Amino acid sequence: MSLSTSDFAQRWQLTGRVALVTGASKGIGAAVAEELLQLGATVVAVARTAGALEQQVAAWQAQGLSAHALAADVSTLAGRAALVAAVAEQWPQLHILVNNVGTNIRKPTTAYSAEEYRHIMATNLDSAFELSRSLYPRLQAAQGASIVNISSVAGLTHLRTGAIYGMTKAALVQLTRNLAVEWVADGIRVNCVAPWYIRTPLAAGVLSNPEYLAQVVNRTPLGRTGEPEEVAAAVAFLCLPAAGYITGQTLSVDGGFTVNGF
Repeated sequence: MSLSTSDFAQRWQLTGRVALVTGASKGIGAAVAEELLQLGATVVAVARTAGALEQQVAAWQAQGLSAHALAADVSTLAGRAALVAAVAEQWPQLHILVNNVGTNIRKPTTAYSAEEYRHIMATNLDSAFELSRSLYPRLQAAQGASIVNISSVAGLTHLRTGAIYGMTKAALVQLTRNLAVEWVADGIRVNCVAPWYIRTPLAAGVLSNPEYLAQVVNRTPLGRTGEPEEVAAAVAFLCLPAAGYITGQTLSVDGGFTVNGF
């Protein structure tokens, strides 16, 4: 079946769609928000720190892009409730939800405190699970929505990230599978993106060690670390109408790391 030029164009743009991206003031989240904006979406950018978020959103608005800032700590019940209420006031439908916010504390398993465990779990996993549930009516109302969870290759295999981080990222992969099947009748597709080492503030500390960086690059067939924009492109594709037959999948953006045997 051949497509008209206009039908083809519609498959590769997000005009008229509303997206919400968590952790959107920097790193992968900011890159995802900008990618969606450039494809025509209205983007609700969410981050904990209002100053940095508003500065980033102002830069997008100066380019004529439809960006909006909502400061909220989505690792907390109160923060999520405030965010959901603010979204409900302005946007009756939500077409795209990108659960990106994440954090990490690298320690041996026996060295974590209960507070550190709870903080990582609340930021990486609770936020995605609870926001997906709370925003479900808005996603359902869109009659064709997409959720993308940002996991990590640390959720697919062992990495030196610490056990808790790996646990949360593996859980996001399984959450993706479950919701993809459970919510398919509501027109909601759910997919996951699993990056390897990307040049972001979260990874800057370990990548600043030349020996560690060399080890990472040597294990990566493409011979380099990734850029936030490369992850953002994968996320954006999964949100496009052109990806309408893809759900329940985890796409590794890893320079070939996960298939690099010996």
